[in-house]
Amino acid sequence: MAISIPRGTQDILPGEVELWQLIEQKARELCEKYQYQEIRTPIFEHTELFSRGVGDTTDIVQKEMYTFEDRGGRSLTLRPEGTASTVRAFVEKKLFGSANQPVKLYYMGPMFRYERPQSGRFRQFVQFGIEALGSNDPAIDAEVISLAMNLYKEMGLKKLKLVINSLGDKESRIAHREALVQHFKPRIHEFCSDCQNRLEKNPLRILDCKQDREHELMSTAPSILEYLNDDSKAYFEKVQKYLTQLEIPFEVDANLVRGLDYYNHTAFEIMSDAEGFGAITTLAGGGRYNGLVEEIGGPETPGIGFALSIERFIAALKAEGVNIEINQGIDCYLITLGEEAKDYSVGLLQQLRLAGISAERDYLNRKIKAQFKVADRLKAKFVAILGDEELKNNKINVKNMETGDQVELDLDSFVSTFLEMQ
Repeated sequence: MAISIPRGTQDILPGEVELWQLIEQKARELCEKYQYQEIRTPIFEHTELFSRGVGDTTDIVQKEMYTFEDRGGRSLTLRPEGTASTVRAFVEKKLFGSANQPVKLYYMGPMFRYERPQSGRFRQFVQFGIEALGSNDPAIDAEVISLAMNLYKEMGLKKLKLVINSLGDKESRIAHREALVQHFKPRIHEFCSDCQNRLEKNPLRILDCKQDREHELMSTAPSILEYLNDDSKAYFEKVQKYLTQLEIPFEVDANLVRGLDYYNHTAFEIMSDAEGFGAITTLAGGGRYNGLVEEIGGPETPGIGFALSIERFIAALKAEGVNIEINQGIDCYLITLGEEAKDYSVGLLQQLRLAGISAERDYLNRKIKAQFKVADRLKAKFVAILGDEELKNNKINVKNMETGDQVELDLDSFVSTFLEMQ
């Protein structure tokens, strides 16, 4: 019986993977310009890291984590997101003592969440994210947002919408929390069991409930913006000022909460406005998380970051009809005629590749016409034709596949001459 791929996962095949590689390359290049350095963390961590770091009232921790016991009886979890692991490494490796502050990091790799697979959402998915740790400057909030926006724009996306909110500092959130409890408590029995559990633990999470989003109390819930103290208001105003200065359009949405417990002050989402993109329009999300480093055992350290799904990125490119030319073809395809020429081509192919030339040859003993067809499929810029007679005369014929021009070259100097022809 054939074994099929697990539900919620995908194979990314040649012809598709090149777009992934291009996005990853663009992300790395942009991070280099912004001075973010790569960090690579384990795919699994101790479960406690996510229950403490992400928040035990979140859907991720309560419903979506892939958790298992190893042979030593330790509870381990496949990482559902990248921030907690990055902050754990920041604390454990004492990066807070680094001479270069703030510490600016980026990551890229697979994450795992058990949720219903749908368009652009998988149980194993790839995230790119950045974290800036050590600065309370609202300018770095704007920088983080601008990096995400610039990545999308550089890949050709135009129909983007940035939504921002402030969750305030600790004092503001306490005041807002009390108001939310008073608002929902009289009718909390009308909400799902998750919301009922969140009322006392973290009532802000109720606003992020997917099941009860249409309940009338949701639209009349107290806005966090009404409870921001002077410091939080000033901080949020600065973020908006810097975004305006960077010419990044945005909307303020007081209902934007984000799905993780560690956020405070700035929260944001980038959405696709492309027609037909789907009901779930979020491409990227992030925000400030002052307090997370302390929660994971480190010193008081402010932080901000975002994460985006590569799968959602690609879905947005398709929705907007962005045409990205990826397969540029190969430099040279070797066509051989005769056994001696075929044997000689093995070493010649190696010489071409070592000289930095992308090259290929036939391995299926095809006729010359079929070899030319393969060269066309591979989009070869040149075809080098070597027969037994040419080999005896130390010659090789090279054809430009675009112009049709053909020249005869000395076999001994073929590689160096071919380099000059590029």
